[in-house]
Amino acid sequence: MRLKSILLASICGALMASGTLQADEGDSVRGENLAWSCMGCHAVDSARNSYPSYRVPMLGGQNEKYLYQSLVAYRDGQRKHSTMQAQARSLSDQDLRDLAAFFAGKRD
Repeated sequence: MRLKSILLASICGALMASGTLQADEGDSVRGENLAWSCMGCHAVDSARNSYPSYRVPMLGGQNEKYLYQSLVAYRDGQRKHSTMQAQARSLSDQDLRDLAAFFAGKRD
């Protein structure tokens, strides 16, 4: 039984390294449908956070992997911002991938 587990893990590792077995990709169309609450801040020119005061970042055109990792960090409490944590807390990994894909492809 242990040999089967080792063999299966080796095969999966080889497939992942070759690109044959890939993680789920983001769906930008689905991401656009999820992004309505994000757009209230992240799509407004000159939007500012009230406290502490800073310019809210525009997300359009950002790196998809960076956006996904940032959202995961907010959801998991590794990045601190109460509004972002509250928004991300209810989202699945696929939801976060879809949001990242949408914002990465948005150029306005």
